Amino acid sequence: MSETAAKAPGVLEKSADAGRWKALVFIALAQLMVVLDATIVNIALPSAQRDLGISDGNRQWVVTAYALAFGGLLLFGGRIADKWGRKRAFVIGLAGFAAASALGGAATSGPMMFGARALQGLFGAVLAPAALSLLAVTFTDAKERAKAFGIYGAIAGGGGAVGLILGGFLTEYLDWRWTFFVNIPFAVVAAAGAYFVIREPEGGRNRSPLDIPGVVLSTLGLVALVYGFTRAESDGWGDTVTVAMFVASVVLLAAFAVVESKVKAPLLPLRVVTDRNRGGIYLSLGLAIIGMFGLFLFLTYYLQVVQGYSPVKTGFAFLPMVAGMITGSTQIGTRLMTRVAPRLLMGPGFLVAAVGMLLLTRLEIGSSYPALLLPAMVLLGLGMGTAFMPAMSMATQGVQPRDAGVASAMVNTSQQVGGAIGTALLNTIASSATASYIKDHIAAAGTSQPGRQLVQLQGLVHGYTNAIWFAVAILAVAGVIALTFVTAGRPGTTRVTGSDGAQGADADDEVAVPVIAH
Repeated sequence: MSETAAKAPGVLEKSADAGRWKALVFIALAQLMVVLDATIVNIALPSAQRDLGISDGNRQWVVTAYALAFGGLLLFGGRIADKWGRKRAFVIGLAGFAAASALGGAATSGPMMFGARALQGLFGAVLAPAALSLLAVTFTDAKERAKAFGIYGAIAGGGGAVGLILGGFLTEYLDWRWTFFVNIPFAVVAAAGAYFVIREPEGGRNRSPLDIPGVVLSTLGLVALVYGFTRAESDGWGDTVTVAMFVASVVLLAAFAVVESKVKAPLLPLRVVTDRNRGGIYLSLGLAIIGMFGLFLFLTYYLQVVQGYSPVKTGFAFLPMVAGMITGSTQIGTRLMTRVAPRLLMGPGFLVAAVGMLLLTRLEIGSSYPALLLPAMVLLGLGMGTAFMPAMSMATQGVQPRDAGVASAMVNTSQQVGGAIGTALLNTIASSATASYIKDHIAAAGTSQPGRQLVQLQGLVHGYTNAIWFAVAILAVAGVIALTFVTAGRPGTTRVTGSDGAQGADADDEVAVPVIAH
């Protein structure tokens, strides 16, 4: 840590180093719980649907209720963390998420399940920005920050695949309800540890009045946007409600931008997103998540439906990608973060991931796992792990501590919206290509049942590879954006005053925050 940072008020002294690393354990545990939940519930969905009598038409609400609450309330959750204090928001988010998980595990009907998932999304929207912003204000030394965000990035990227394994085990050998109950010990341990260990730096609280019009407009705009993509996946892009949701989201978010430019204490200060570096990071991260959904969505179906893998075996098949992400994030990203410009990690990282995705365009019904899927997953993991680590760090670097929560929320928002777009867009492309292939080839199969089944499987793989081509292009664009928009040099640390444009803050507050060294 630099001398100026070490002496600045509100920053933990050298003697508190051990406390910072203990805090990281509990922050990372909470992040793992949130990421696991995103995939673990998908594994349990067929069993839960059967037990609770949920219709096929309403099944999507198990996923959609969570996505709408989480995506729509993220900016509000980020600002709540800035106002209440990140530690308090973190603990409240964990407690609420645990209670909602208990409700989901005990659900006796579809509506009860939908309500539990919406509550999980609500408390997740408080928890996720608080976790990331706690890292941003706790780890200010460049080298320590690189290590901390390397661990956090590895969990954020690879936790979903671990969720597939855990979800498969719990669903196959226990009961689908345990995919909800498993969150409770995670949350209890993380909340207890955070309460006793985390010491939030002083002087970073945002004392401004809450921007109510901004909260309403941003929440409704993001809900409309996420729901529009959800509807597009199930009802088509030309559906009246789908189009209406997209139009409403554009109008609401445009109005939100106008309001934020005029109010004294905006929910989202426009300086947070108009900064060239942060804007490039939010955009490239969102695009990368769209591309990554091509991997999780189609490879899960390919391994289970085409190759006949069990859920547990499918989860283990993703482990090389998890190992690649951990290696890329904690070994490559962490070691080079303080030595090279972030774009030289993010750009090549996304492009390496694109090469891994490119290998998957060669998928066939009988493709060999060791010869094709294994190297593709390793490249994807290495590339995304290397890129995610500096992206997560840079997205909150240089912002005033009192804006750290909302800047962190923008990271999560770009990921959530990217996930919604990726699911709808790539699934639509795959479904269309599959239907076209089957229509063109089914006649040649005659009336033979094995022949018709073969054509259907070939159609599925054809659809997957068509969509994966788009994912390759999207990841390549993410790499180019990172290389051209993110112009910052390697990060350094210095002291800045807390008064530049942060309304409601004490003008004489001085806090050590990382800034970008050009």
